[in-house]
Amino acid sequence: MKKLLILVCVGILTGHTIYAQGCIMVRNISGFGQYNLTDHSFSSSTWQLNIVSRYFKSFREFKDDEDQKNPEAGINHVFSTDFSVSRFFDKGYSINFSLPINANSRSTTTEHGGKGTPRHVTHSFGVGDVRFTAYKWILPPSVNQKGNVQIGLGIKLPTGDYKYQDYFYRNDSTKILAPVNASIQLGDGGTGLIGELNGFYIINRTVNLYGNIYYLVNPRDQNGTSATYGRIPTSIQLKTGSEVNSVPDQYSLRGGMNLNFKKISYSAGLRWEGIPVNDLIGNSNGFRRSGYNLSFEPGLIYSAKKVSLYSYIPIIIGRKTKQTVPDKMESELTGKYVIGSGGFANYLVFLGVLFKL
Repeated sequence: MKKLLILVCVGILTGHTIYAQGCIMVRNISGFGQYNLTDHSFSSSTWQLNIVSRYFKSFREFKDDEDQKNPEAGINHVFSTDFSVSRFFDKGYSINFSLPINANSRSTTTEHGGKGTPRHVTHSFGVGDVRFTAYKWILPPSVNQKGNVQIGLGIKLPTGDYKYQDYFYRNDSTKILAPVNASIQLGDGGTGLIGELNGFYIINRTVNLYGNIYYLVNPRDQNGTSATYGRIPTSIQLKTGSEVNSVPDQYSLRGGMNLNFKKISYSAGLRWEGIPVNDLIGNSNGFRRSGYNLSFEPGLIYSAKKVSLYSYIPIIIGRKTKQTVPDKMESELTGKYVIGSGGFANYLVFLGVLFKL
């Protein structure tokens, strides 16, 4: 019965038909640091420190699933480092605190002088939204366990500055201080509820399966931050409510396989993440870029007794934006189909280190 439960849960974690979302909003790897990255046995340590950095450059502009091939598309450089501390207790309980530090930049023409004018860059740097999460393994943990599924429930606090400002240039001599694009803001301004499932199943000494599901519920509708880059809102923005940033939900699903060879493990899987059009709780008004991306995610893990090093490079193989609530309202008002564009990267880079204290 226990084996059947494990197989069913891991099947749920890894068996989805995965499609995918826009790189400008993706989060750091979820689900790591709760068990040994190579053999999934449980450490005798009480504490673990997990540090993971993420980088990507989004420069391709899509509407729906069509590449706009726009030479003036916005270019984002997004770098974040997530510091996570975990405390382990008896009977499979643990708690985790995560603190992200973000350093972002965005180069555009349209947010400054307009199409055909020189590019200018806006920046943001600082602490992001922190997370507190409590975890429980469904089955009693043991060193030689074939598999298990972990449930996580947590809260995300709006500690990141969601009104971060920089200068937007109107011409060579005029610039205006205003909130930066939502894609490089340090936070979203919402207090969110986190749900996670993390699982593994060991087929043999060499092969094991893994799966992670993460969903962030953001009940807040809009955060009051202007999305006009210092300009006066247009009449259509006022009618659709797109002059103010939304506080969207967010999700991430991962599933795949590890091949273990002594201290080295190779990983291959799929990664699906995105921003939904409609939130699970509350309204979904305001400016957001809804959509998803699908990535093939190879990885490499090196494990020593007290330290594990890992790297994942998701390669995006599918991406799509979706009509948001303001897009649908504008379509009804104008009688023309409207869908916003979103910026995407070709790949992401994750580098991490896990310390068993």
